[in-house]
Amino acid sequence: MSQFSFTAEELSALVARKSQLNAPNQEIQHLLTDSRKITDAKSSVFFALKGSRDAHQYIPALYRAGVRTFIISDLSFNVTDFSEGNFIWVADTTLAMQEIAKAHRCKFAYPVIAVTGSNGKTIVKEWLYQLLAPDYDIVRSPKSYNSQIGVPLSVWQMSDDYNLAIFEAGISSGNEMEHLAAIIKPDIGVLTNIGAAHDEGFASRDEKLHEKLKLFKNARLVVINQQFKDALEPSKNTFTWSLNDETADLYVVKITHKISFTSIHAKYKNEEISVNIPFSSLASIENAVICWAVLLSQNIAQVQIEKRMQKLLQVKMRLELKTGINQSAIIDDSYNSDFSSLDIALDFLNQQNQYPTKTLILSDIHQSGKANDELYRDVAMLLTNKGVDRFIGIGADLKRFSSVFPVHSVFYNSTDEFIENFRSSDFKNETILLKGSRDFGFERISKMLTQKVHETVMEINLNAILANLKHYKAKLRPGVKLMAMVKAFAYGSGSDEIANLLQHHRVDYLAVAYADEGVALRQAGIKVPIMVLSPEVSSFESIVEHNLEPELYSPRILDAFVDFLNSKNAQFYPIHIKVDTGMHRLGFDFKDIDALIVKLKTNTSVLVKSVFSHLVASDNDAHNSFTLKQISDFELFVNRLQSNLDYTFLRHILNTSGISRWPQAQFEMVRLGIGLYGIESIDTEKALLEPVVSLKTTISQIKELEKGETVGYSRKGVMQHKGKTATVKIGYADGYPRALGNGVGKMLVNGVLAPTIGNICMDMTMLDISGIETSEGDDVIVFGEGFSVYDLAEQLDTIPYEVITNISQRVKRVYYYE
Repeated sequence: MSQFSFTAEELSALVARKSQLNAPNQEIQHLLTDSRKITDAKSSVFFALKGSRDAHQYIPALYRAGVRTFIISDLSFNVTDFSEGNFIWVADTTLAMQEIAKAHRCKFAYPVIAVTGSNGKTIVKEWLYQLLAPDYDIVRSPKSYNSQIGVPLSVWQMSDDYNLAIFEAGISSGNEMEHLAAIIKPDIGVLTNIGAAHDEGFASRDEKLHEKLKLFKNARLVVINQQFKDALEPSKNTFTWSLNDETADLYVVKITHKISFTSIHAKYKNEEISVNIPFSSLASIENAVICWAVLLSQNIAQVQIEKRMQKLLQVKMRLELKTGINQSAIIDDSYNSDFSSLDIALDFLNQQNQYPTKTLILSDIHQSGKANDELYRDVAMLLTNKGVDRFIGIGADLKRFSSVFPVHSVFYNSTDEFIENFRSSDFKNETILLKGSRDFGFERISKMLTQKVHETVMEINLNAILANLKHYKAKLRPGVKLMAMVKAFAYGSGSDEIANLLQHHRVDYLAVAYADEGVALRQAGIKVPIMVLSPEVSSFESIVEHNLEPELYSPRILDAFVDFLNSKNAQFYPIHIKVDTGMHRLGFDFKDIDALIVKLKTNTSVLVKSVFSHLVASDNDAHNSFTLKQISDFELFVNRLQSNLDYTFLRHILNTSGISRWPQAQFEMVRLGIGLYGIESIDTEKALLEPVVSLKTTISQIKELEKGETVGYSRKGVMQHKGKTATVKIGYADGYPRALGNGVGKMLVNGVLAPTIGNICMDMTMLDISGIETSEGDDVIVFGEGFSVYDLAEQLDTIPYEVITNISQRVKRVYYYE
């Protein structure tokens, strides 16, 4: 932003119920909603938003970091220790942020395009940015910032540096869009489509349509599918498009698929016009037609539209976290390098604690709307504020302004120059963020820095993990803590990466099965408390050395740990007591309680942090009475123990299914396991979780075989007809069991299920792909969208837990974060 937008005093005048301003002239440039994502402390205002935690607790740390202005809702919050702080009390901090964004929006008269719909909002927004960038300096929503919080943050970016804005808006229930419409105040509205997304928040699709169209109430023009035009007021000025209604302003008459592009032919003003796009999916075609309609409505010449549409770039909306060379991690975000998305990507970089050094490789930033000297000064300040340890700039502009960057920075004129000077030994023990405009071809750098493995990939959606975490947190009473299970390599998903994400989002505890898992997490920068579920006597040394907290489940293991601590003269070391209430796996029995009490009272070497048990059948109605007895017995045990100790401890018995079905037994903490990873045994919960993990491989070779020919070891596979087979790069060494051979298992090939044929090999599997259009090198879904892990588990007559935990660690994990 070229200049500050408001002073603290002006913010107070806009939204305050009451205020205490010790620095009323403080200039505000940044809206801060997350205490971990400070861009520039001295020019930030922090909003203590309502959530699962009381955000007021982060104010002292933010004040120490340099933040001086706070918008809060707790009238009892004591501000006496903040002598230089500005405190503005409001009834609702989210509404206050929206009011401030509204006031900011009113400062600018240039046109604003607003995009909404069920799907495709971000694609359409990004493509409009690509298509209109030659004509305008454009500010747009970062990534998919389209929520009640995301929209104000997006609109706040408006400044005199730009002359066009493009924002997206999304809603999940009624009575939300009016707030966003008042903030965005669009001149031009764009509706993508109305589909199934967020159906649960509306009584009908018709209600959802009318709610979304509230965004355009005061827009001078709406670009809309002809089929939805009647939902608007008759007086509303529209530009319509359609794939099947010839009365539309832009009517698509023919779609022709070529090898490398798709031709879209349409009628407009009684003339035939066409564009070529480098995509073939129906969704891409529809999104392109929407953009085409917007450009025509703004009188962009068709000849210019044709040139620009054929150069459309794929919109990559997710950061990819991959394993790099020489003990490093690669964050690949190399599809654009605008300032706002750089800020977001640097926050994700700072979540990663696996390696000591944080490195940024950045290309020139194009079409920022700012003068280059101002832009790169801002970038340099951002890198300093975000704590980047090492900076590599690529591009003539960055090199020209190299003097504003820290002295340890290195610059290259081009990607080619970087590659010519590349030495793999220069990159080790670090997390590297790649952030480059598409024309710099940073995918070449990504390939050089990424560890080479075979083409079977397990994809983990980090946003889905966070959504599932939020889903279960919403079920908890205020103050109830949450322990997240990251044992067994985080159920196959990768312990370090998942644990860093959970730590960043403030889970209270992590739990691992064995001490070496906990040690690895400590070495990866995890600082939250970690419980070890199965401690061994031989692991006591490393448990204490790395500040891990053991589960002690029997008199023998408790005695052994106490003896070890006494030998070290340790005092009050945290432990967790496991009680057996019916699982009959591990745990103290009721007959042990008297001896346990004596042991705990007479030994100051240990301090009980929690006492817990494990429900046997929390998901099963048939065993409700047994579950209730377990809960009752657990209460008897902990009450007896608590009455004999002179300090308190946490109690927990609920696992994933228990959180959903037994809210009365939340006690002080719950344990979230497989549900975090999108898997539930309760049918009603399955639909509410987001799938986290998908497993994909590729076709190595396709063969044409005659009827009767055999496939694979021992000639077990026999072609029942003339057809084709595909050999894919996954076998039992990767975790695809031999039990799935000979037609038992299936994989998804270009949307069609193809059965296995022959025995599963160590590194390969053969599929019968007769009648399926596909080519060598194509992706194959082992499980994921269209064929879930539940489906694969059913083929194996097992549970999804077993499927995902059996995936070999030699299979590359790629983490996505939007």
